Formats: sequence, structure tokens, C-alpha cells
Amino acid sequence: MEKLFLSEIARVCGGVCSAEAQINAVCIDTRKITKGCLFICIKGERFDAHTFVDDAFEKGAAAVMICEDVEVKGPFVKVENTAAALLELAGYYRRKFNIPVIGLTGSVGKTTTKEFTYLVVNEKYNAIKTIGNLNNEIGLPQMLFQIDNSVEAAVIEMGMNHFGEIRRLSRAAKPTLGIITNIGVSHIENLGSREGILKAKTEMLENLEDNAPLILNGDNDLLKTVKSNRHRVFFFGTEENADFKAVEISEKNGSTAFTVEYFGKRQKISIPVIGVHNVYNALAAFAAGYFLDVEPQAAADALGRYQPEGMRQKTVVVNGITSIEDCYNASPDSMRAALRTLASTAGNKKIAVLSDMLELGDYSKQAHFSVGETAAELKVDNLLCFGEDSKYIVDGAKSGGLENAEIFETKEALANRVYELAKAGDVVIFKASRGMHLEDVISDLYKRWK
Repeated sequence: MEKLFLSEIARVCGGVCSAEAQINAVCIDTRKITKGCLFICIKGERFDAHTFVDDAFEKGAAAVMICEDVEVKGPFVKVENTAAALLELAGYYRRKFNIPVIGLTGSVGKTTTKEFTYLVVNEKYNAIKTIGNLNNEIGLPQMLFQIDNSVEAAVIEMGMNHFGEIRRLSRAAKPTLGIITNIGVSHIENLGSREGILKAKTEMLENLEDNAPLILNGDNDLLKTVKSNRHRVFFFGTEENADFKAVEISEKNGSTAFTVEYFGKRQKISIPVIGVHNVYNALAAFAAGYFLDVEPQAAADALGRYQPEGMRQKTVVVNGITSIEDCYNASPDSMRAALRTLASTAGNKKIAVLSDMLELGDYSKQAHFSVGETAAELKVDNLLCFGEDSKYIVDGAKSGGLENAEIFETKEALANRVYELAKAGDVVIFKASRGMHLEDVISDLYKRWK
């Protein structure tokens, strides 16, 4: 981070400055205090960082930002709301740099697309990317403060679950290029409908730079209707309307090869993951690279170096059994994509191990039922489920004629059944929302399979 003065920060945030100080970093966690930083006291539902003011100074903070009447033994800025001031300050700081900023959002695929895009952009620019889950109103500012004079581009992921959040995040990030991966049903409980989700996601357009490229999934029924008088809209996908169109898609040995056709040109690409949803993610990244003047072959080479993080469709072969870990998050769209991946993966028996999708509200029963219907349509050999709402997945599967669909009351019982069924040459996919901790089952099975 480049240096700021405390008086400057007070002016930007509409606060009162007690004394001048020079700031070289911004921190919201006393465990990560660095000498010379500004410690911002965020007041949450379960904690209040104002209680750590003295601790912050003892660890080397140059100043603190507060919104409560507390005793402060050093320079401070007092504002009305520290969380809002954090976002405002981050937006002010970002505007000091004239660099490409890719703003990225969508119902599913955000993080994988972010990783693909970073690899492509980093081929030409010294780039940074959103780390972990720092994609909300507290996390995104921390990423913007990572920009300094050595950074040439930034790939910024934006998450949300309520109206107005993408508007505020994009106001701070001020993207020069926008990507929306798709419109599904994630957070439909708060947003009411898929049309509501579209409205929330496209709030980014309000703060996207004039004449900036807006890259959208043209195969998505709602995104392909988006128009903008202020931006240049381009579509990626597999259908005829795509400006960046994937053709000749083939999967083999855990990799997917395809050719992207764009503006009369063609580029072959191979990515080390399977599933057409990952083709979409790679297409969006390739398109971003095109508009940032990354050489096509360099972009393709970068995409080929992608490695899945954590449990994002990571393929592991254990004692001859192909295990696909995909438990980072789940929505109806990503569940169906996972089932299609299972169906297209070479193997003897195809076993789907699924658990609940969270945050779907009144839509949950219908959503889980529809996933079961997809499992039946794809003729999965065995469907094994755990979770309160996953019984509806089983119901949907059986309604579609899939008899080998079972629900289990405990993870232990689920693991026992998978262990009993899966043999060398079979493929097992594990898919659930992160909060269901399906990795407990995976860990148990790996120990036994080995």
C-alpha cells in the first residue's frame, strides 16, 4: 500500500482527525497488525473491535479509526460508521491508480473464473487477485489496499446476498472490465427470484467504466438479454450468439480440450479440469485477456496451468477409485454441472454422493428435487445423500426412475455405504454446500481406501 495521511483519510471518510499521522497499511484484525498501519475498529453483531484499541497501538499501529466514544491514547479518526468508512476509503485509494481492474461476479463459478482470469492477466501484467473469500464489503477493501505502484492489474471478485451490495462493492473497485459468469438461484431467499438476482448482479454496470467491455455468459437465459448503452457487451458460450464460442469440446484423463472461435480467429485450449461449466469459466478469462491485449497462445498456456484449490472439483485417484471433490459450495446449477461431470467421466460405476444446498429458503424443496431429477436423467448408477433437504434429491431421483437412490441419517452411515459400493475403476463425486462438511466423509473414505 502507498502511504496516506490521517487527515486525508478523515477528509475522505467525513470524519474528525485528532492528530496527524502517516499510514502505510490498513488493518481490521489485531492479529495482523503491522507497524505504521491504521487499525479500523469494525463493530459487528458478535464482536466490537473498539475493545482492542490499546492492543493495536501496543503492536505498532500508527492510528486507529473509531465510531464509538472510547479512550484513545494515540492518533485517531472518528467516523459515523467504520465499516462504511472502510469501503469508502478503499474506493478513494483504488482511484489513485490508473490500472485495469476486472470486476467479476455471478451465481456460480466466480472463484474458478477469478483464478483462470488471474492466470491469463498475469501473463502480461503484474497482477493481484482476490484471496480466499475476501469478496464482500469487509474483504474487498482489504484487496484494494494491496494495490501499490508495482501492481499493474487487479482481478476483483464480488459476492453478495442482498440488493445494493454489488453496487457498493463496484463503486469502490471501479472496474474497467466486467464479467458476470451466470445467473442461477444462489441467495434467491433474499432476492426473491432469478430476475431479482440478475438485477442485483447487474448493479455492477452502474460503476463499470464507460465504454468498458462487459463479458457475459451468452448461454444463460437471463444474461443473454442484457443490454447497455454505456458499455461494450460481449458474450461467451457454446451457442451461435457467442462472440467467444467454444467448439470441439472433448474430455480425457481429467482434462478438457476445446477451441475458442472469436472474431474470425481460432485458439486451441486445454484445461486440467473437466465439465462444460469449466469451459465457460475459461472462456470468460480468455475474453478478458483478449481485451487486455494478452497474446492468445499465452492466454491458452496460462489456462493450462490452472490447478483447482481446496475442494473445487479436485480429482484424486485412490486405490483405483476416481474421487472428484467438489464440496466448496453448492447451488442447483453447480449440482447439475457436477452430475454432468460425473456422467462424462470414464469409469465403471458412477456414484454421486450429495448433501444439502444451503440458503435457498422456500425454493429449497423444489431445487433439491430438481437435482434428483437430473441424476435420474443422467442415469447415475448410485445416488447417496445426507442432510435434511437432501431427502428431496432422493425423491426427485426416484420420480425419474432412479431406484438406487438412498438417504442416510449420519455421515458415518453414508461413508459405510460408499465404501461398500465403490470399487477400483469406479467414479465417485462428492458435492454439497460448504456448511455440510462433506469432507468428513471424504477423509474417512480415503483412510479406508488406502
